[in-house]
Amino acid sequence: MAQIASMEAVVAARVPSAAVASTSARHTVVAGASLKGQNVHNLGGLSSAGVSARSLSLGGKKAKLEQRRVPAVSATIAAREVVQSSVDIPKLAEELDSASPLEIMDKALSMFGDDIAIAFSGAEDVALIEYAHLTGRPFRVFSLETGRLNPETYRLFDEVEKRYNIRIQYMFPDATEVEELVRTKGLFSFYEDGHQECCRVRKVRPLRRALKGLKAWITGQRKDQSPGTRASVPVVQVDPAFEGLDGGPGSLVKWNPLSNVSGTAVWSFLRTMDVPVNALHSQGYVSIGCEPCTRAVLPGQHEREGRWWWEDAKAKECGLHKGNIDSLTEPQSALGEKVEAADLFTGENVKTFARGDMEALAKGENREKSSIVVLYAPWCSFSQAMNDSYNTFADKLAGSKVVVSGNNITTKYCISI
Repeated sequence: MAQIASMEAVVAARVPSAAVASTSARHTVVAGASLKGQNVHNLGGLSSAGVSARSLSLGGKKAKLEQRRVPAVSATIAAREVVQSSVDIPKLAEELDSASPLEIMDKALSMFGDDIAIAFSGAEDVALIEYAHLTGRPFRVFSLETGRLNPETYRLFDEVEKRYNIRIQYMFPDATEVEELVRTKGLFSFYEDGHQECCRVRKVRPLRRALKGLKAWITGQRKDQSPGTRASVPVVQVDPAFEGLDGGPGSLVKWNPLSNVSGTAVWSFLRTMDVPVNALHSQGYVSIGCEPCTRAVLPGQHEREGRWWWEDAKAKECGLHKGNIDSLTEPQSALGEKVEAADLFTGENVKTFARGDMEALAKGENREKSSIVVLYAPWCSFSQAMNDSYNTFADKLAGSKVVVSGNNITTKYCISI
């Protein structure tokens, strides 16, 4: 128990108190969650409490109360009373920009109490739940049940509920809207019409209903997930797209504790803490969504290339984070969009392979010599990084029975891949 109390004391000491300032981005928040009068039990060193939690709003109706067991503050730490304060969110984001995910999570939960919830997709954002658990504070989790998730994702939901002794609140799409969409356009209309309509029905609208019952929410967004759309995600912001419990623009705060953390660091944390993860990750899946719209990626591919792969790179967002579109018009070389750049692999010993050469090679024609072919795009940072070494490699093999060649996939003469 001493260790638990010590950890919580350290967390509380390291997280700065809320800043009070500004006139343009003030937000009224709950600065603590009171457990006064509630029974706190110690179960093998882990504290838990039966606390009342407001259920997520459905269709704008008043939220009902339900009993749920969630991790609570240790019995040795006095819970703070609810305090109202006005917070300058941009200033708070600046103050917390160098904070750890644990510190950011602790700040979010302490400020909003029962009026905040973690959005869990069933991917590596399970790290958010582990961080929330480590704060020792009560927390809520919700997920969008689209009806088309992978079986592995449902199994992870079950594991998470058992490990953390929580109940995930599932938000379902409107049955009438889903029926109408399927009856008029079929089960896989998104392969032809794009994914936006289906995502709007199955994800965006259910999310909107959920957020109407909250004052803040916590997401697993990271800047490195999608350079074209998430590169400037702050650790906390006034949600620019959705409204919260009080209604109107600016009524919802969005927390992104993993914003400045790399995917590699997230996975290191998950392994260290032995957190259950989606089994699809071991099969090459990185970004995980609905089953028809998610696939594994190859080594070196960006994680978002496993989502909606039949669409333009600029469209790889489902609408849940519409506030991050400020850089959609910027070059997205990491996602595969063509931009202007000087050609690569132009060494004198690198043979240029055009479409005809590639087709002949694929058919086994003209195989007097062995061939090494690099398929590249001049704007791709990975291709640029290997340019010099590949040219040197070609020089070393000059005059041998090996043909070293390059195929620029952005030209109209290249083989289709």
